[in-house]
Amino acid sequence: MPLLEPKPGALRPRGPRAPAPDRVPDRLAGGTPPALREELSELLGAEKVLWKVSDLVRYATDASPYRFVPQVVVVAEDIDDISAVLSYAHGRQREVVFRAAGTSLNGQAQGEDILVDVRRHWAGVEVLEEGRRARIRPGTTVFRANAALARYGRILGPDPASAVACTLGGVVANNSSGMTAGTTRNAYRTLSSLTLVLPTGTVVDTADPLADEELARAEPALCHGLMELKGEIEADPALVARIRAKYEIKNTTGYRLDAYLDGTTPVEILRGLMVGSEGTLGFIAEVVFDTLPLDRELTTALLFFPSLPAAAAAVPLFNDAGALAVELMDGNTLRASVSVAGVPADWAELPRDTAALLVEFRAPDAAGRAAYERRAAAILPALELVAPVASVTNAFTGDPAAIAGYWKARKAFVTAVGGARPPGTTLITEDFAVPPSRLAEACEALLALQAEHGFDAAVAGHAAHGNLHFLLAFDAAEPADVERYAAFMDAFCHLTVERFDGSLKAEHSTGRNMAPFLELEWGPRAADLMWRTKRLIDPDSVLAPGVVLDRDPLAHLRGLKTIPRVEEVADPCIECGFCEPTCPSGDLTTTPRQRIVLRREMMRQQPGSPVLAGLLDAYGYDAVDTCAGDSTCRLACPVGIDTGALMRDFRHRRHGPREERAAELAARRFRAVEAGTRLAVAASDRITRVLGDRVLVAVTAAARKAVGPDLVPEWLPRIPGAAARRLPMTRRVGAAAVYYPACVNRIFGGPEGHPGPSLPEAVVAVSERAGKPVWIPGDVAGTCCATIWHSKGYEAGNRLMANRVVEAAWGWTAGGRLPLVVDASSCTLGLAHEVVPFLTADNLALHAELRIVDSVVWAAEELLPHLEIRRTVGSAVLHPTCSMRHLGDEAQLRAVAGACAREVVVPDDAGCCAFAGDRGMLHPELPASATAREAAEVTARQFDAHLSANRMCEVGMDQATGRPYHSALIELERATRP
Repeated sequence: MPLLEPKPGALRPRGPRAPAPDRVPDRLAGGTPPALREELSELLGAEKVLWKVSDLVRYATDASPYRFVPQVVVVAEDIDDISAVLSYAHGRQREVVFRAAGTSLNGQAQGEDILVDVRRHWAGVEVLEEGRRARIRPGTTVFRANAALARYGRILGPDPASAVACTLGGVVANNSSGMTAGTTRNAYRTLSSLTLVLPTGTVVDTADPLADEELARAEPALCHGLMELKGEIEADPALVARIRAKYEIKNTTGYRLDAYLDGTTPVEILRGLMVGSEGTLGFIAEVVFDTLPLDRELTTALLFFPSLPAAAAAVPLFNDAGALAVELMDGNTLRASVSVAGVPADWAELPRDTAALLVEFRAPDAAGRAAYERRAAAILPALELVAPVASVTNAFTGDPAAIAGYWKARKAFVTAVGGARPPGTTLITEDFAVPPSRLAEACEALLALQAEHGFDAAVAGHAAHGNLHFLLAFDAAEPADVERYAAFMDAFCHLTVERFDGSLKAEHSTGRNMAPFLELEWGPRAADLMWRTKRLIDPDSVLAPGVVLDRDPLAHLRGLKTIPRVEEVADPCIECGFCEPTCPSGDLTTTPRQRIVLRREMMRQQPGSPVLAGLLDAYGYDAVDTCAGDSTCRLACPVGIDTGALMRDFRHRRHGPREERAAELAARRFRAVEAGTRLAVAASDRITRVLGDRVLVAVTAAARKAVGPDLVPEWLPRIPGAAARRLPMTRRVGAAAVYYPACVNRIFGGPEGHPGPSLPEAVVAVSERAGKPVWIPGDVAGTCCATIWHSKGYEAGNRLMANRVVEAAWGWTAGGRLPLVVDASSCTLGLAHEVVPFLTADNLALHAELRIVDSVVWAAEELLPHLEIRRTVGSAVLHPTCSMRHLGDEAQLRAVAGACAREVVVPDDAGCCAFAGDRGMLHPELPASATAREAAEVTARQFDAHLSANRMCEVGMDQATGRPYHSALIELERATRP
């Protein structure tokens, strides 16, 4: 056993607790049944089969109120894997569910048998015909696809609020639409073609001119059956009229029966049926979308009304004026969104009945926008507007920041309101549509029904299309609360269908919670056609049974998940999955959502259970050790949950007194540690030049085995050599700023073979040229931003160093009169923000007076205006660091790079490199996984410069790409050198 092995028992849940009724049973403590695991491993390869109990638990949850634990998880890499799994399932009478992002709100991404992950290896966008079309793989997020299309002035039609996380496979499988798509821009209307895998394993590319001929050979009974159903429907004029009427408003309940009317061949019918089929008819392996123009001229307003019906009554006026989006938010939604960064704090004081409309007009040019502005101005005087708090303007604006703020509040509806729900309650998200002309009436009826059943729900929606969403919270562990929810659902479904002839699901697809009510909405004739469609395409019911069709009238009450209390920082999580695309460990071990899901399952278990033991055994590596700690999950989470902070706390809990004392001693004697580390780096550089990397790889491997893999770094190729022993000479007199070279830049030098000055030399030189000289204090050695201790959870060392560096900075900057310029973005973040909770009261007051400036911001805002650019390179690719995202200074990195290069590229897949100081050397598999997609973009072409703003991130990208990354400040020095 390593000398300083972390103590997993320290993460055991504390305090007395009763086992939850929906806890994972002890029979799954060993994970996947051995026979199932062995057969699938032999079929696909062991690396594609996830079988531990922790794997099953983390995949058992999506964004819905349901939880179903799979027997096994398969990570499919290609269509061959999909076909193999389907063939296996047929032969063994098993069930298969496909899961991509897991942002579905009705349990579509869950199953109790074989669950297939189709996100990890299924991302990619190919722009076609100058952007008029796009070929997209199903694991690609809407946000990523639109980023590729934006360069061509194009955009996808569907625009769900979860675009940053949801994937195109799920968008098509659910016929998701969103704020502007309505019934004309949704997936059904803008999908050009798709490639699908039928339950039998047959692959169909609907764009292939020979697709019908090949399908007829492979599946003659299917082709005959589809055309027979088409003929039967078309022979019934009343049924045809009913189907057409149902799709005049948004509707995703059941299968798209209009596919039989719109398609003329079996393949065309299949293409339509797959949209909204929720993985129950086949696997969508690829889609081709017809894209739409990206109109960039906007005029937008957030208009406040005294009540929800008053706001709804104004919707037709804006629809008639040509608004592309008219979004409704009630008072509960507005008040809850205060938790979202940038939302005015005074919204918390809005009166209970207040409602708002977010109205947006989009035009291709300024003239079109001006015309819309005139139309909007003519409407406003007739509206019953109110301004109950100071931040309300009730005016249209073209300011991008204001517009982005409005949309951020609107898109956070589910997550912000859900995060504010009572602790321990389960969140239900409902989605229905009525004819837009009856929206105000529907709002009044919904509010009355909620009050009747004791719910104070939040309401929002796509008012322009008569589409409303509302949220309910109840305790799934309390039978009485479940009964109250069941009674409400029954009354709500009858109200929607019988009074409004509405859609029980407008854009979230049927799912488990609406499947029992499908026949209520469609009637027995149409419902029977849907059952026959399912039996025709999937006669053995292999794919996702119960997700669209279910004859059990109580099916929507089965599998409701309890929400046990966890640590305060994570307790508001509603498991939406918005955090997952930004997480650097998502393709290696776990995501922030999964870390919280696993923690909740620990809380469900009774003390000493074998399931709890299995979860704790895996959690150390899968959750704690492989968290980069970059906290970009907090930026992605609409309620600001910082799972990185939770993992740092867990690291602290696993430390024993001996480790804490050693870390504190290292902080106390950091001057010697720094000098010793620099000498070790220099010696290592000499050894590798003579003997290569093998000796140091062997030595560090032995040390990691003896001491602990989370404490001793692994030697990696391309580690830079040592920095110079002495920093550049500078003068305090006349200095415009104090320059603080981060310890990493005092220890490591630049990339091997890179001519020119070191980073400290470059910062000093370029500042002098701009007439803004900087001064490096003589006693910076032995100080640090404290991130070394903070990231590892060493509280005593963190506290010691945080207070030391703030006291030193106070003296260096003459009490804050000079700015402190820091040359590593993570250190800037550490000094500006992360040290604060660990400061004494006196030092907190000193810190408040400091002006801490990242060197990139210093260069962009203070130096560039006074510099002459003398030479540029042709192209530069940037790696914006995660710390820069927290600091909000990516634009300044672009500005500095733009002065140095004629072309500046930020990869679409740029994200956290996960090198995280030394974590990339402790667990090199983490940055290798985190950077894979960004590295593929970078190495797909040549660049003249590879730039970033943090030395260890540059090392991480060196490792990932084989290209030499260096600071943008070094490039700026070269560009301005006389």
